[in-house]
Amino acid sequence: MIEADFHTHTTYSDGKNTPEEMILAAIAAGIKTLGITDHSYTDFDDGFCMKCEDIDAYFAEVNALKEKYKDKIKVFCGIEQDLYSGRPIKNYDYVIGSCHYVDSPKGRYSVDHKLDVTKEAIETGFSGDSMAFAEAYFDNVSKLWDVTGCNIVGHFDILQKFHEREALIDRENPRYIKAWTRAADVLLSHGVTFEINTGAMARGYRTSPYPDSEIYTYLREHGAKFVYSSDSHSIKTLGVDWGIDYLK
Repeated sequence: MIEADFHTHTTYSDGKNTPEEMILAAIAAGIKTLGITDHSYTDFDDGFCMKCEDIDAYFAEVNALKEKYKDKIKVFCGIEQDLYSGRPIKNYDYVIGSCHYVDSPKGRYSVDHKLDVTKEAIETGFSGDSMAFAEAYFDNVSKLWDVTGCNIVGHFDILQKFHEREALIDRENPRYIKAWTRAADVLLSHGVTFEINTGAMARGYRTSPYPDSEIYTYLREHGAKFVYSSDSHSIKTLGVDWGIDYLK
């Protein structure tokens, strides 16, 4: 059974349930600790993130609910801070630093939106060089602590979201291994915690969590700390132990 979940979303960003609905569902599922971490505002792509004018209300509501349900569950008011959002503007309980975009000579692309977008990023943005796409992504990941001041690194290798549907990026390529290893080493040097993120499993994209087993093993052998994260966007995926068998 999952007793703590540190990465969830609500209707303040791209979630389907309110903060209170998520808290009540977590209590019903036997979860003892819940982190609510809606997406930080990004001015160039506001379709999935918090609206700038809602940030104060989000901060106030989650903290009020934290107090309201303190006898039943421990709630944290967090934020999933995108690299391109910079530093958080509120004093959140903790920060998940995530990279959802990558810049190319032809423009900025999402790395986890749709398979066709990833294909376009590689073919158009990086002239068909999937390793250049991966290197640009992991270079961004390596900057997460410096830019966001994060406590937790979100879905370290989310660029592989669609790998099981179509292997666009060769995980065995030395350039790929060098890119993620460098990012891992930089983040390890800052003592950040890494997610075991099962969000793509719940949505049917993957059969294993982020990060891939090779990366997870490397991080673990180099002293990394981990937290479980469902990356839930609705009450339906709270408390589901998608990644436990994999971890065992």
